[in-house]
Amino acid sequence: MAKIELKNVTKIFGDHPKKALAMLEQGKAKDEIQAKTGSVVGVNNVSFNVNEGEIVVVMGLSGSGKSTLVRCINRLFEPTSGEIIVDGQDVRKLNKEKLREFRREKFGMVFQNFALFPHRNVIHNVEFGLEIQNADKTVRREKAEKALELVGLKGWGDKFPYELSGGMQQRVGLARALALDPDMLLMDEAFSALDPLIRRDMQDELISLQQTMRKTIVFISHDLDEALKLGDRIVLMKDGAVVQIGTPEDILMNPSNEYVAKFVEEVDITKVLTAETIMKKSQDVAYLGTDGPRTAMRKMKNNAIASLFVLDKGNRLQGIVFADQVAGLIEKGEKSLEPAIVKDIAKVSPGTAASELFALMQGISHPVAVVDENDKLKGIIVKGILMAAIAERGGNP
Repeated sequence: MAKIELKNVTKIFGDHPKKALAMLEQGKAKDEIQAKTGSVVGVNNVSFNVNEGEIVVVMGLSGSGKSTLVRCINRLFEPTSGEIIVDGQDVRKLNKEKLREFRREKFGMVFQNFALFPHRNVIHNVEFGLEIQNADKTVRREKAEKALELVGLKGWGDKFPYELSGGMQQRVGLARALALDPDMLLMDEAFSALDPLIRRDMQDELISLQQTMRKTIVFISHDLDEALKLGDRIVLMKDGAVVQIGTPEDILMNPSNEYVAKFVEEVDITKVLTAETIMKKSQDVAYLGTDGPRTAMRKMKNNAIASLFVLDKGNRLQGIVFADQVAGLIEKGEKSLEPAIVKDIAKVSPGTAASELFALMQGISHPVAVVDENDKLKGIIVKGILMAAIAERGGNP
């Protein structure tokens, strides 16, 4: 379900927006419009939806219009034309009072420059938005402390911003947004001021938080690797217009034009492909308490495989059995697979990158299990599948 709907959104800066808009609708180029009207096209006829619980990364080079676009969503910039629908509400029809209320209720915003108050300590910085909402002091403190704990800063409330590293300051900015418990987060180049190592840590932190929070997030970035890592979908912009929208793999594998192809040509495909896109369905499995050694051996022979993953009745992964060990059970007259089950096995989540799979699969002969958060088996990966998937997509296995 769409939380945010952008329909033909255009933003023009300058004294003659109507004249510039008319030229834009006639197909005139951005540079020509600026030369003839003095107006600058910030966003050009942008349309896309952001679904509930989704991270959409809007990216592009400097001047592409991405930061202007995110400020149009909550009307920090007033769009020149188009519709912005948030939870069914046309944001452009709200008066100033209703808009302020709407922003407080719906949006949390995290900026590139942290935007912390230097004279306030950490806990008071996090409480700020709640103060504006006139929340009770006790409630403010409880929500602020919970938000700090979420971002890994429990116990740092009495510190001041100058006492924190850049990464910790950005965590405070994120905590301030989370304390309001907004439906949606707008994150404008939130990690770009951080050094590479801290930046990667913050990206990992956001991914981890999102697994539990399931917020709807619009994330602005100029960094393709960041977009590929964070985005459920990517909106790629150039000169104020959208040039392609798709999943990270869509963008890499099926670039819409030469500009996109050049933009993504240096990307390491192994960092983009995930276990979910590579895995195949298991040829067969054994069920604990139902299948005995002879049944398991028959399944392995029928499928010409030397091992079987073992599941319980709820399809949760219990381990793996190997043909030689199962044969030993048959010789002993055993009726249960339990003694042969190897429980300490390699397993990954669907989002695990192919680059991580390489290291994991070194030194093991059995397939890797792909499981969901409840340990239910989604698929399997063998080395041949991994190599073929990378080669097929133009990578170097």
